[in-house]
Amino acid sequence: MRVYQTSDYQAMSRQAANIISAQIITKPNCVLGLATGSTPIGTYRQLIEWYKKGDLSFAEVHTVNLDEYVGLPGTHDQSYRYFMQTNLFDHVDVKPEWTNVPDGMAADAQAEGGRYDQVISGLGGIDLQLLGMGHNGHIGFNEPAEDFPLGTHRVDLTESTIQANKRFFASEADVPRQAITMGIKTIMQARRILVVVSGEDKADIVLKAFRGPVTPKVPASILQLHPDVTLVGDKAALSKLAAAGESVCG
Repeated sequence: MRVYQTSDYQAMSRQAANIISAQIITKPNCVLGLATGSTPIGTYRQLIEWYKKGDLSFAEVHTVNLDEYVGLPGTHDQSYRYFMQTNLFDHVDVKPEWTNVPDGMAADAQAEGGRYDQVISGLGGIDLQLLGMGHNGHIGFNEPAEDFPLGTHRVDLTESTIQANKRFFASEADVPRQAITMGIKTIMQARRILVVVSGEDKADIVLKAFRGPVTPKVPASILQLHPDVTLVGDKAALSKLAAAGESVCG
């Protein structure tokens, strides 16, 4: 695992964007696995800036997103399809038909998971998967559990996730109770994984995930077993990892 420590969120975002842009430049027709949430927004803004300057093109890139809420159409302003459109896709030259997000309106959400894994397989797999990480170590919507889920699947959202997300909706009753998410196996099959973390509130879980035991109680800990993981975080998020003796690049 390679660890890059940056001074702040902006520097973290730029470093992560550097890694993604290098992937695109090296393999213009690559498959990018993308994530939503507040942490990657700065990375997407940097990629958009470079695209507008003419330094980067997404014209041959395919994308696959980690997850989507069940029951929300892509036009809903809290859907992850909408998030990706407004934070990246609408601002670069990626082909709309080459962007993939699980269908939250699928009649059979579980079957949609199987279809989505077939889409990824048909693209030849994911070249670089971008991940954020929750305070409990979740990646995608894979929450702490008794085992590691495998392929893309429907998941019931935990009460803590519902409570964390209710601020984005008019009321708690409007928060979806299920989502479709890539499973751990699907994530781990990506050839490269890029994890971004920011803030002192992530320091404890970063230490548990990357220096603790591999356990489904901390889903991100499985990344210790992947052969090509890069962790990019600001100084605050990586403070306890660095204190524990992990070698970091400044």
